[in-house]
Amino acid sequence: MRVVFVLHLVLYAVGSSIFAQPETVKKVDIFSSKEMIEASVRQVPCERDKRFEGVRQLFLSLGAPESEIFVETFDKDKIRNVVLRKKGQTDETIVIGAHYDRTDTGCGVTDNWTGVTIMAHAYKTLRPLKTKKSYVFVAFDQEETGLKGSSQMLKALPETETAKICAMVNFDSFGQAYPMALQNASSPKMLRLAETLGKESGFKFYSVEIPGASSDSSSFRSKNIPAVTLSGLGSNWTEILHSASDKLENVKMDSVYIGYRFGVHFLSQLEEAGCSDFR
Repeated sequence: MRVVFVLHLVLYAVGSSIFAQPETVKKVDIFSSKEMIEASVRQVPCERDKRFEGVRQLFLSLGAPESEIFVETFDKDKIRNVVLRKKGQTDETIVIGAHYDRTDTGCGVTDNWTGVTIMAHAYKTLRPLKTKKSYVFVAFDQEETGLKGSSQMLKALPETETAKICAMVNFDSFGQAYPMALQNASSPKMLRLAETLGKESGFKFYSVEIPGASSDSSSFRSKNIPAVTLSGLGSNWTEILHSASDKLENVKMDSVYIGYRFGVHFLSQLEEAGCSDFR
């Protein structure tokens, strides 16, 4: 899928009426610029044992107070998820996720530091806003070895808390093309919303089924929670993912920036929707 990036197509009017802004917050401060997104992608720690701390430092660099960054551990501390919460006017909750672990080869920039970057900047955008729904931002550990971070998180949640989750939006592997979705890890109604928003934004949104592929949204779907995995892969994804080519110089920063803008636009629609609208 060859793509020519035209940034004016994705300068969405997000937040003007959907997210109520406090008077003290200027719109120019809400959204991250392409330069800010690129700077965060370039913070990528290629070393596997530095990824966890790299996630913490990324959130800190975007203004998250250290007191708001929590670590939830599972399996005798072998699994470490990085979690931030934003309380809304209700307990209806949207989970926003991206995995921070990587495979043994490459630097893991596309898969999935780009997704972590988008999630972290979505946090930066939403944090100062007055929202109806509450938001939980999670950088999942050990997605590559069986979705362990997300599945263990859900296993530990009591049913009363799981029932409050309206939807889950997962960001996984950007940097090659316009936003698309992993069909076999996404709920049908969430896919239809993404397709509609893509059309409104001036590009064709694809949902692609990759046999045998999965992502952290699948853990939520298994609990009957509407979920979607948004991505930014192109037709050459097999040459990038899980290979030595997954490195910084092969990331198209426009794709990551567009993914962030589209992701915030998608979240704004969930903010307005009823909690059961996508079930």
